[in-house]
Amino acid sequence: MGPGPAICSECEGNGIVTEMRNIGLPAELCLQAEKRFSERFGSLEQLLEYVLRDLLRDDAAQADEGEQRIIEQRLRELGYL
Repeated sequence: MGPGPAICSECEGNGIVTEMRNIGLPAELCLQAEKRFSERFGSLEQLLEYVLRDLLRDDAAQADEGEQRIIEQRLRELGYL
């Protein structure tokens, strides 16, 4: 399934463009998530945004660690470490 249509597009005060998209998820999954996380997150959208941002942050941290290992290896090869 391709990306859903954009339902709005605006720029927040911080210069980050936020474009909202519709996605399709199984109703039962949505109901279970809403029941389980309703006290912590005001809506299913807030929960999903948190989860996606967290996953992306972890990917970035792993990339940073990999880059650091490469840099350290290069510095060792050059005799700096």
